[in-house]
Amino acid sequence: MKLIIQIPCYNEEQTLPVTLRALPRRLRGVDRIEVVVIDDGSSDGTVRAARDGKAAHVVRFKNHRGLADAFSAGLDACVRLGADIIVNTDADNQYAAADIQSLIDPILSGEADMVIGDRRVETIRHFSFIKKRLQKWGSWTVRQLSGTDIPDVTSGFRAMSREAAMRLNILSRFTYTLETVIQAGKKNMAVTHVPVRTNAQTRPSRLFSNIGSYLKRSVTTMIRIYALYEPLKIFLSIGGAVFGLGFLLGLRFLWFYFTGSGTGHIQSLILAAVLMIVGFQVAMIGLLSDLIAANRRLIEDVLYRMKKLEFGDGERKKRPRA
Repeated sequence: MKLIIQIPCYNEEQTLPVTLRALPRRLRGVDRIEVVVIDDGSSDGTVRAARDGKAAHVVRFKNHRGLADAFSAGLDACVRLGADIIVNTDADNQYAAADIQSLIDPILSGEADMVIGDRRVETIRHFSFIKKRLQKWGSWTVRQLSGTDIPDVTSGFRAMSREAAMRLNILSRFTYTLETVIQAGKKNMAVTHVPVRTNAQTRPSRLFSNIGSYLKRSVTTMIRIYALYEPLKIFLSIGGAVFGLGFLLGLRFLWFYFTGSGTGHIQSLILAAVLMIVGFQVAMIGLLSDLIAANRRLIEDVLYRMKKLEFGDGERKKRPRA
């Protein structure tokens, strides 16, 4: 059983050595542990720190591409290197590395495909009251969208099986945390969570400049990913609301018309007709989007099968090439 710990990095020369030193060398149920560092176009000595810290593999981007791309590249590298289990952690030593055993235990026992570390955000001292509330509301929203029960969806401390890693396709350019949970829920993966500890803050978050920006990008990501998997629900809801409003305006006009005062309400009739036409068109877009979503699911299945053929079933079944 091979475990690979992946660490996306961007200018983490100071904190990466601390993170690497804290990683466990032995874990129950694991025969081999390796570390992959994904350098997201750092301009400092992050790569040197990774190599000095005995990281087995370093994936380098020539320029800064963002956390989602770094996470996705890490998954590809880990699968290619024969990982049976992949653990993702942050380079700023935010998470207690000793809790990796707790993360992987549900996967080792066959109970889960993905395990999210629950930081219990209400206990994190450097989180403001507003940030704690937003984290709670955001996690509740993602739970409704994904059908999972994850209490801390923005936690980057997570483990996944080889199968789960090959089924995930990261589309967001912002962050992978929300998208992967929604995808996992919609693909009927077994997703669970375990409590994890956090260390003292070493630096401010670089993912967003302010709460407003984070909210805007997070909400956009959630709507976009949910619409990819449930377009019919989205467009039928919008189309039905618009059509219903037009229908009510039409009934209003008919009331005035049959009571003998319809001549002064022609504008209502025109608006009602426009709203009903627009609502019907939006519903038709939903049907078309649902057909496209079905094709996308087929493409994702083909991509998964291609990965299986290319990467095999892990190090245990890997055959040397002639």
